[in-house]
Amino acid sequence: MKNSDFRTARLLAALISGAVFGIGLAMAGMIDARRIIGFLDLTGNWDPTLAFVLGGAVLTSALLFPLIKKQGHPLFDTKFRIPNRTDIDAKLLGGAALFGIGWGLAGYCPGPAIAGLGTLSTEALWFVPAMLGGSLIHSLFDKRAPNRNG
Repeated sequence: MKNSDFRTARLLAALISGAVFGIGLAMAGMIDARRIIGFLDLTGNWDPTLAFVLGGAVLTSALLFPLIKKQGHPLFDTKFRIPNRTDIDAKLLGGAALFGIGWGLAGYCPGPAIAGLGTLSTEALWFVPAMLGGSLIHSLFDKRAPNRNG
């Protein structure tokens, strides 16, 4: 397979995977911000639904990833692209904290928010532009941000 064929196949696989992921999130009710906030409300009206969705994802990954890794490379690429950094720095901790605070306040993280656009969710319609704006501001101020065009 030529490099351009791999690129086209990767993009198509990403599109299909993203669509399946979004449909799965919608079917599981994970695009409802109130359900996520209910999961995070440990002392009130706790909703365990997210735990079952996460458990299903972890189980699926645990069963299938070793099989995929055994073949030596992903189906539509020449190698696995796994990050090799293992250090924990202030930027990572700050980003994780900010992500958690935003998730707890809004009940959304990027995947469900983008899937929520498909249902014209009011929350998603204000969350996604704010998320994209935050990403843009970060890329403008952080000169070390990786170039994702290559």
